[in-house]
Amino acid sequence: MCVLAALQCDWRQELFADWISTRSFYLAGGNGLSLSTPFTIRLASRSNLKQCRIVPRKLANTVCPAAAAAVYKQWIPNTNFETASNWDKGRVPCARDVVHFEKDKVVSVFVGSPYALTDMYLPLNGEFVLAAGAGFTAFDGSWDPGCDSGGTVRFADTEQHSWFDTTLWQDVFPSGELKPSGRVFSVDEERVPCRYDDVIFPAETSFRVNTDSSQQVIHLRSISIMGQVLSTPESWAGYLQGPSAPLQFHGNGTLQVTGTGCPDKSGCACGNAPDGPRICAALLRASGKQCPVPVCQRPLQPLGHCCGVCGATINLDFTPDFDLQKYQDRLIQELLSQMAISKVHKVQTFLGIVSRSSTPLIQIVLIDDRAGAETGTAAEQLAADIMEDVAQHGEALGISGGKMEVATGSTLSRQRGSHTLSRITAGTVMGLLFGLMFLGGILFLYRKGKLRLPALRVPQPWDRLEDPVSPAPASDKGFDNPMFNVEPPSADPGEETPKDLQVFYLNPLYDASETET
Repeated sequence: MCVLAALQCDWRQELFADWISTRSFYLAGGNGLSLSTPFTIRLASRSNLKQCRIVPRKLANTVCPAAAAAVYKQWIPNTNFETASNWDKGRVPCARDVVHFEKDKVVSVFVGSPYALTDMYLPLNGEFVLAAGAGFTAFDGSWDPGCDSGGTVRFADTEQHSWFDTTLWQDVFPSGELKPSGRVFSVDEERVPCRYDDVIFPAETSFRVNTDSSQQVIHLRSISIMGQVLSTPESWAGYLQGPSAPLQFHGNGTLQVTGTGCPDKSGCACGNAPDGPRICAALLRASGKQCPVPVCQRPLQPLGHCCGVCGATINLDFTPDFDLQKYQDRLIQELLSQMAISKVHKVQTFLGIVSRSSTPLIQIVLIDDRAGAETGTAAEQLAADIMEDVAQHGEALGISGGKMEVATGSTLSRQRGSHTLSRITAGTVMGLLFGLMFLGGILFLYRKGKLRLPALRVPQPWDRLEDPVSPAPASDKGFDNPMFNVEPPSADPGEETPKDLQVFYLNPLYDASETET
């Protein structure tokens, strides 16, 4: 059963005249779950809240959804009252302090314990989510050993926390337990939630996140808030209509829960490529606004990664039989130390012109922890082992070809270009090598005089420009009429031809009777 809670508040009129500087705010809570209809408290002048507490109760028809196998990413920062970093003094307010929330700032604050305060200024728009037994009481002036001298303590600004800041997310198990850093890592675009990931905002925490994005809709498989898993479009739409969602999410990007995982066993692209510049800007802002200088002279630039790396990258072409998860498990067990593997879409280019089409491929990024001239050498060897494995077992694994690039810190080891190892490409390369060797052998035998080649005259283009030789003029012997066989008179060169001699021919097509009238 999932446990909700009812809210009970006690009031008193005697203390804290005009200490609340707000029109209204929400109080809702109970074991990490906001009530479906938050209890709204409107505070008038000289009306003071003595204490609010949560009374747990069970709802018989509420079932906690079970977790499904997927990639889980958990949001790290919170806006809890008990978090010291949320206050400008770097500590949690004590009894003699005056707590100040900026009136124009929107906040959602989880309160996990009871507090006695001297004074408190609340925002015009916000909510306090109270855990069981939590609440606020007026300080009665008694001695507090942890609070010798009071002061004004201000709640920090929470507007700057961005959804696409990789430093604000961590990989966890479905239970929320942090995953240990192992041999598999992610490129930067995949360090924030992808379209088929499950997002967890930890139970008993409040938060506020900026969802500004280059995409109108940010798709997710599910979202867990205050222990409540929202895994269908309908449940998420219902949550967005409640009062808490506008206080927790702000920005031009709209979160959308689909409830579906990746349908392709060869893997699915993350979907964060349109926000790649935003991801890199946030990452560089947190690390000093520039990428670290790599040891290798020509670092590699993996797709989806912000900075160049030393090591090796492999791009694999695959068939419908390829299974990404099985292949990743194979590499971890047999070949690997540190690796990132995922499906990416590589944009096609022709003569430097970027095409709108892209080609899906499996990208493997290999790095190692060696330093100096040895940087990347272990990754280079691992890449060679992977390519050898592809050459031997690629067809059975659903891999049709591969391409490897290497960048190491060694000055003697030059960066390799593209090395394609597939059956088709290997056959083409071997054919070219065989042809060159054959032509080289013929040239060698010809120069040694052991082979004679027939003399061939190749016509030159300028030969056609020469004037053709005119044939000798033929004697005037007339011509043969194919329509009528009449021998022309002989023409003897030694005999004079009479001047009045007339040569004529009968036209076989002429009929004299037709012209008589």
